[in-house]
Amino acid sequence: MGHTLAEKILMHNTGAATCKPGDIVITHPDCVMFHDIYTTNVYRKFVEMGFKKSWNPDKVIIMFDHLIPPCLPLDSDHMKYGRRFAEEFGAKKVHIADGICHQLMPELGYAKPGDVVFVTDSHTTTYGGVSAFATGIGYTEMAAVLGTGEMWIRVPSAVKIQIDGILPEGVCSKDIALRILGDLTADGGTYKSLEFCGSAIDRMSVDERLTIANMAVECGAKVGLFAPNRETCAYSGIDYDQVSWLHFDEDAVYEKVLTYKAEDFVPYVAAHPFVDNVKPLSEVAGIKVDKVFIGSCTNGRIQDLAAAANILKGRKIAPALELIVTPASRSIFKEALKRGYITDLVAAGAMVTHPYCSLCEGRSGGLLAANEVLLGTNNRNFLGRLGSPESKTYLSSPAVAAATAVTGYLTDPADL
Repeated sequence: MGHTLAEKILMHNTGAATCKPGDIVITHPDCVMFHDIYTTNVYRKFVEMGFKKSWNPDKVIIMFDHLIPPCLPLDSDHMKYGRRFAEEFGAKKVHIADGICHQLMPELGYAKPGDVVFVTDSHTTTYGGVSAFATGIGYTEMAAVLGTGEMWIRVPSAVKIQIDGILPEGVCSKDIALRILGDLTADGGTYKSLEFCGSAIDRMSVDERLTIANMAVECGAKVGLFAPNRETCAYSGIDYDQVSWLHFDEDAVYEKVLTYKAEDFVPYVAAHPFVDNVKPLSEVAGIKVDKVFIGSCTNGRIQDLAAAANILKGRKIAPALELIVTPASRSIFKEALKRGYITDLVAAGAMVTHPYCSLCEGRSGGLLAANEVLLGTNNRNFLGRLGSPESKTYLSSPAVAAATAVTGYLTDPADL
């Protein structure tokens, strides 16, 4: 009998000859990462548990991305404990303000095809875009992993999502992610592996795959996985032959199979106030918007900035509208500068920030006042997450966000 992608990775990591949904396996992670929000708690728990050293300092990564630059007094305290952990326990891979952790992990080759990775953040599922079994854990679990090098996992059941065909012009991977989220609902993938295949998926770039995998957790998924191809292996700096074992088996047992025709997809929007309140853009077009945000670990990559810049080049944003653009990493920022995207965005009226979690985390610049409306390319529109609980947040692709910035109303790029 065949196995799902999730089962294959867990078997490869643990050495088990077979496994099935519901089994408990003890994994040995290829790397772990914790970020600035949890540095204080991770450090204190690690010491409280009596550990004197990390199980493998070369596999420990610390990133500062949510609280950079500090905007509250305790933020700097988190910086202090992150540096303290690195100094006392030998963590050598520390990144301060280099970008959003979920972009940096695959971009820098820390998360690679076939790996098992644990991180103190729910959007760790992003690394499934480069075929890693990657999932979020709490800071107590992280402290235990740091000391032991082990982490138990219940083998998830899997949902196969097959998309064949060619996407229509103006439809992108974010639209696929939103449509699937609307169909499965916010709890429809709880503790499952969402596994993506089909001819439309095969044509997707790494940037596009990372976007879909990032949104898998919004369905409650444990992981969101793609089979590796030569492009993702080249991106990750490995030979495809090393991970050719990680492919779809025709006789694998899936809890459910969802099939789509790519041609049936349209631009979608997750409407206020729930992330799974997904509607075709045509149903909500014309809603007035006060702010637009393009960025986050969902859509802050070079392909996203290109889509926005192509629409905004030679245009101006609507009067009184605020457009915030945040590249997902320092290298993406530099590449966008080189290609002229940043120049085009700034000329249109955008405020471009340094690479960090930005407005998505609901802490620093751009927060919403009562009755304000935001359209963002981020992954969550929870009530009050981005400011006043009386504000409204809608989610879309970068192309829809850029077109909306031009008109000041929810707009299909095709209408421009």
